[in-house]
Amino acid sequence: MSRRKGPYECGLDAAVDVIGGKWKVLLLWQLAQGPQRFGELKRALPDISEKVLIQQLREMETDRIVHREVYHQVPLKVEYSLTGLGTSLNAALEPLGAWGQVHMEEIEATYGSRHPCAS
Repeated sequence: MSRRKGPYECGLDAAVDVIGGKWKVLLLWQLAQGPQRFGELKRALPDISEKVLIQQLREMETDRIVHREVYHQVPLKVEYSLTGLGTSLNAALEPLGAWGQVHMEEIEATYGSRHPCAS
């Protein structure tokens, strides 16, 4: 869901607008494993609150990154999955993840200086 008031400056600006937030990239990665129900996503990311999980999924659905499928049965079943756009976004993020994997030790070593309140 775009939170911008004006046009994007570049493609990276547009992409960051869609994946911005602490949890969206992790949700993209989790949903790349296949369709999942809300409870499965919550268990996979235990530190996310239900409120934030709902909000992030709704924004990703609005951005057409995630598809929400409602199965009208008792009890009601809802599954979340990546759309084609979400799958292509995940593929675009793979090199970034590879970069992070290669440099993880360096990144962890400087975490405290970049986030002084977290120490």
